Amino acid sequence: MQVEVWSDFACPFCYIGKRRFEKALAEFPYHERVKIIYRSFELDPNSPKHVPHDVYDMLSTRYGMSRQQAIDMNQNLTQQAAAEGLDFQFDGLVLTNTFDAHRLRHFAEEHGKGAIVSELLFHAYFSDSKNLSDLNTLADLAAEAGLDREEALSMLAGNQFTEEVRAEEEDGRHLGIRSVPFYVINRKHAVSGAQPSSVFLNALKKAWDDQQPLQIINSESEAACSDGSCKVEGK
Repeated sequence: MQVEVWSDFACPFCYIGKRRFEKALAEFPYHERVKIIYRSFELDPNSPKHVPHDVYDMLSTRYGMSRQQAIDMNQNLTQQAAAEGLDFQFDGLVLTNTFDAHRLRHFAEEHGKGAIVSELLFHAYFSDSKNLSDLNTLADLAAEAGLDREEALSMLAGNQFTEEVRAEEEDGRHLGIRSVPFYVINRKHAVSGAQPSSVFLNALKKAWDDQQPLQIINSESEAACSDGSCKVEGK
């Protein structure tokens, strides 16, 4: 069974949803037969690499709320994250463009480290206040995941994996994805948002049941037609 996850490393609900989905997956009886594929989605593709204001001013400007309301909203998010074992540090969060972080994830996928690097990118952004557009920072994360730092830095300095990121974003648009996180199971079932673990678990179970072959639940009966003829019971 395949689960594709569209997300952005600057999305708090994507990180919270990741933990909730992982909890559901751990409870799923067939978790070893589930393949997780991360897909790219940028909340703001036009975001500059260097932003002169903090997250509270950004939220107050974008949503027409006061700075204090933005602080209160993020405190609520911090509490939600803490309930999932995550440590959000919004005061030091570095707003930036995440495109290169998505390219790094693709690079890591080629070396079997995609899941590890994805987790490191989320943690670096929300817990360690790292700048995810800084190439040296990204190369350090690659090295932390066991990848060759210089190879990662060389890749980041060029434009490798640009087409792959754009293709996944376009694929998401074709599927109608407008917000993240967004989970697509076997290209048939979808879960939108950082839902409770129980919702994810139910979705996994339903998708698993739907892909199983038909099972006959009654005993074999002679009251049936086959091979162009019908056998009458008792005859």
